[in-house]
Amino acid sequence: MANPDDKADSAFRTIGELAEELGLPQHILRYWETRFPQLRPLQRAGNRRYYRPADVALAKRIDRLLNAEGYTVKGVQKLLAKRAGEPEEQIETPQIAAVAPVSGDIANSAAAIQSIRNRLKRALEADDIAARV
Repeated sequence: MANPDDKADSAFRTIGELAEELGLPQHILRYWETRFPQLRPLQRAGNRRYYRPADVALAKRIDRLLNAEGYTVKGVQKLLAKRAGEPEEQIETPQIAAVAPVSGDIANSAAAIQSIRNRLKRALEADDIAARV
C-alpha cells in the first residue's frame, strides 16, 4: 500500500490510507461515519470510500478529541453539533488541571474534593458564559 505521506494534502484518501495515517482499524472509520453526520466521504462504485481533505481534517479532529483529549462519542457529537460553523482554530477544548493524589486524613480528602468541585463548577460556568456569547 502507498504511504499516505507521499500524497499531496489536497489528494483524496482511501479508507485504508486514512486508517493507516491515524493508526486505527478501518472499521472504526466506518463506525464514525454512522455516529458523526459531518463525516461523509465520497462513495464510488462498490462503496469505495474516498476522503476529501476536509474529511481527513475532521477524522483527525475526531481522533484527537476521542483518543487524546478523552471525550466520549456523545461528547464529540455535542461539540461538533454545537460548533459546526466555527473554524477549527477558534474552538478551544476545556482543559482540566491535573489533580495531585490526596493523602492524609479524611478531612483533608474532603477539602480536596470540595476544591475540585469548586474548580469544576467555575469551569462549567465559564464555558456556559462563553457559549452564550
